[in-house]
Amino acid sequence: MLIGIDLLWVRPRICGGTESATRNLINGFGMYDDKNEYMLFVGKDTAETFEEYKKYPNMKIEICDTESLKRVKRIAWENSKLDKLARSLGVDLMFVPVYSKPNSLSVEKGGIPYITVIHDLQALHFPEYFSKSKIIFAKRSWKKACAESRKVITISEFCKEDIIKNYPFAKDKTTVIYDAVTLEERKESSLDVFEKLKEKYGIEKDGYFYTLSSMLPHKNLETLIKAMKLLKEKGDTKLVVSGVGGNKDKFSQCVKEEGVEDLVIDTGFVSDEERDSLYENCSLFLFPSIFEGFGMPPVEAMMKGARVLTTRCACLEEVTQKKALYVDDPKDASNWVEKINEALLLEKKKYTFEQYDIKNITCEYLKVFNQYEKNS
Repeated sequence: MLIGIDLLWVRPRICGGTESATRNLINGFGMYDDKNEYMLFVGKDTAETFEEYKKYPNMKIEICDTESLKRVKRIAWENSKLDKLARSLGVDLMFVPVYSKPNSLSVEKGGIPYITVIHDLQALHFPEYFSKSKIIFAKRSWKKACAESRKVITISEFCKEDIIKNYPFAKDKTTVIYDAVTLEERKESSLDVFEKLKEKYGIEKDGYFYTLSSMLPHKNLETLIKAMKLLKEKGDTKLVVSGVGGNKDKFSQCVKEEGVEDLVIDTGFVSDEERDSLYENCSLFLFPSIFEGFGMPPVEAMMKGARVLTTRCACLEEVTQKKALYVDDPKDASNWVEKINEALLLEKKKYTFEQYDIKNITCEYLKVFNQYEKNS
């Protein structure tokens, strides 16, 4: 079976966890699927970032006549041209790893079946964070994906309940497959990487808190900054923030207003090697988010042996499998300080999450894909 994967939406280093989860999956299909072939549909301006997948014998790359970074034009092209192109190339099944399923010929009329992933319904819960046009587009896309896809995959039980609540007609076609969480073995040791980070950011092993997050309001970084102000009176532990996307200016303004410029370090984008080293050498990993579809960073941090303090909001207690420590009130800075002091007394321990193993997750997807094999 030839499976097409729509990757036109990917804007490298901008799409955050959704991009990471999708790239993990592509690697899984390359490593563990010896039955199907895959065609990756990519933009001509981002094609280079997908070259690495050519190492898999079952992967082909189709460069489309559009640019992923030009969103409006890309969406227009995707909806008018992609399905026709896929059919002309003999694709048997289309997989869309995000909610924006393109227009397509119906299966009843000889079209290709589509499987779509909905990661969350964030704009329904926090409309104040989005423009009116974005909300309209998201709602239209979610409804369309639920109505037209043969199967809707989502990434936590929390999200499944949310989808069914808002689109009850999708109940029988919605299934949960968690994100794959992979942490590669590195050629360069974590200590060697950390030596460079120490010099660059002026940090010491076990002498800083770490968080990895976009700077969108629901990530709740403002509360963490207020907690750092309260902690400042007792010491000089630094907070290292690897923040990409969102409102960086507002974040910087909050840091300044709380008077903790000397304690907060914004690294911006970090490589996977740097991220893993920061996980391993922090005194605590803090994840204050109040809304996630999955929430990969706290799971990654626990796999790397970091003590993790997060919230019970949305899916976070579900995906961390109650193995982390949790604040009672995610918006209360004093509660964060209390729980930080409690978390610092915990033993460091590496956790395993077999349920998120790349091979297991790949097999779950293949079970879904193989339902649509023509001879099945």
